[in-house]
Amino acid sequence: MSEPFWKAKALSELSAEEWESLCDACGRCCLQKLEHEWDGTLYYTSVACRHLDTESCSCVRYEERVTLPEQCVQLTPENVHQLTWMPTTCAYRILASGGELPEWHPLVSGNPESVHEAGISVRSYAISESQLDDPDDLEPFVMGRAL
Repeated sequence: MSEPFWKAKALSELSAEEWESLCDACGRCCLQKLEHEWDGTLYYTSVACRHLDTESCSCVRYEERVTLPEQCVQLTPENVHQLTWMPTTCAYRILASGGELPEWHPLVSGNPESVHEAGISVRSYAISESQLDDPDDLEPFVMGRAL
């Protein structure tokens, strides 16, 4: 049996379908982040982009995400190394660093719910920024430095 595509190919060699399948739908990259003004430390919050469906952990406006006013970043093989704010559990980040996909990743487990069952996704705690009275007041929602 041949190796899975994510082991056999470089990120730059993946088809569009293979690239998209690497996303485990955890929603962590869609959480709002705060950067400490003095030292640049990045803090994740439990507040998700208004376009994230917090149940499915998928973007409801995915196809148009890079043209929205919020300017969602389109992840590519070329920029994945530069986006240090991506969660440490992100398959793109893991593979770009030469790591192995974890057993809870849907491509490994064969189960799209495994990312949620493992507690990796934001499903159990994220709230949409659209639910906040003041979407700019994120400090009460800070969770920590890294995910």
